[in-house]
Amino acid sequence: MVNSFEGKTPSIGTGSYVHPSADVFGNVSIGSGCWIGPGARIRGDYGRIVIGDNTAIEDNCVIHARPEQQTTIGNWVTVGHGAIVHTATVRDWAVVGMGSIVSDWSVVGEWTTIGEGTIVTRRQEIPGGAIAVGTPARVLDREIDEAYKTKWRGFKQVYVDLAARYQTGLT
Repeated sequence: MVNSFEGKTPSIGTGSYVHPSADVFGNVSIGSGCWIGPGARIRGDYGRIVIGDNTAIEDNCVIHARPEQQTTIGNWVTVGHGAIVHTATVRDWAVVGMGSIVSDWSVVGEWTTIGEGTIVTRRQEIPGGAIAVGTPARVLDREIDEAYKTKWRGFKQVYVDLAARYQTGLT
């Protein structure tokens, strides 16, 4: 459900799909070609939420920001089922694994993968091209290579295509 809050109405880009059981309200901007899954909560009530193009916010995710702060999620990002992103920045092409938490004022770099159940703690920065796991998140001694990027481009395209399919396929 997309709702205004205190005069602020979400902006939803062309070709984006918001599932009927998802809640998107207030000061929220969602780019084009995005897929917002069942049960997702994107709350722009006292902070701002900006989500780029072709991004998937999967089932039961929570996206929020502190008062007068902003959460920014880039282009071609995947936020896995049940993840929480709060007053943080997730850069382009990143993956936030299922059940992970990306906490206040942290930064997840471009092409970074946050493993399932990982906690990126307050003000923690995970560099671009890294794989991070654990609590708190620690960077593994390996980087994301071109083969990985090629595989993940395909996975991310699945959700862009799914957004288009849901426009007419869900009844």
